[in-house]
Amino acid sequence: MGVYKWGILGTGKIAKRFMQAAFYVPEAQVVAVGSRTQANAEQFGAHYGIPKRYGSYEALLNDYEVEIVYVATPHSLHAANTLAALQAGKHVLCEKPFTLNAQQAEQVIHAARASGKFVMEGMWTRCFPVVREIIRRVQQGAIGEVRLVMADFGFRPEFNPTSRLFAPELGGGALLDVGIYPVALAFLFLGAPKQMHAYATLGATGVDELCSILFTYESGAQALLSASLQVNTPKQANLCGTEGRIHIPSPWWKPSEAFLVRNDGSQEHLQYPYEGDGLQFEIRHVHDCLRQGLTESPWMPLDETHAIMRTLDALRAQIGVRYPAE
Repeated sequence: MGVYKWGILGTGKIAKRFMQAAFYVPEAQVVAVGSRTQANAEQFGAHYGIPKRYGSYEALLNDYEVEIVYVATPHSLHAANTLAALQAGKHVLCEKPFTLNAQQAEQVIHAARASGKFVMEGMWTRCFPVVREIIRRVQQGAIGEVRLVMADFGFRPEFNPTSRLFAPELGGGALLDVGIYPVALAFLFLGAPKQMHAYATLGATGVDELCSILFTYESGAQALLSASLQVNTPKQANLCGTEGRIHIPSPWWKPSEAFLVRNDGSQEHLQYPYEGDGLQFEIRHVHDCLRQGLTESPWMPLDETHAIMRTLDALRAQIGVRYPAE
């Protein structure tokens, strides 16, 4: 099994989690980190033993040794960073959300397909072993026809108007940061909705801090979803079908277990424990795709990423959130 040489754009919280997860993937070799300042790059690189430390994103992208770039920058930079990485001839794993909006996503996807390089949105939930097993069970009809998806993701961070969570110029708000997880779960099991309704409470900076969503489908199925930066929610998910349901306990977006409860009362406990935070499954999936010569992930296809971004755009239009860059 060959070694894959990674470069990381960004030195924030998600970049740190990526590094911690990479330790569980022997073939993942992080050779470079790029930051907006040399000091941040030096500090991050020294802590994690990364040999090359660049004080600009451009310098990292110009490093011939880097094969794959992990984009771990704020939401507002995802499109530009991914395009620059593609222009430099790199494969890209871009942290979710893929871009700020569907227009940017279309531009990046067009460039990705023209480049022939592998590009994937970092929807890590889809790579967990228990999620792959849930998908298999649902496809086999274990809970019958899925008629209702319920999922929430809410927490209460300290308010900081300049942080990526609350700043409009950074693509802040509950919907884009954590609401994308419930939305993507509904897409995974029900597809794109026929109709959608969103209700939100906007905060002092003008971004959504509490958002509730209803999806309806041609089949009559529904999805009830919520996202919050104001309250801690149960952080659970339920897939309800005609023959039973699957309950994914907190934190459902990085699960190690699930419960299959059939209508006859019988239950099955699906357990897939893991070490660390779980990002290693996404890293391994990227490597698997590259070994197969794929340019897109079958678990998170670019067309689905684009469809989700279109849906998020429509939801933001309903709740009245628009970013300065749009």
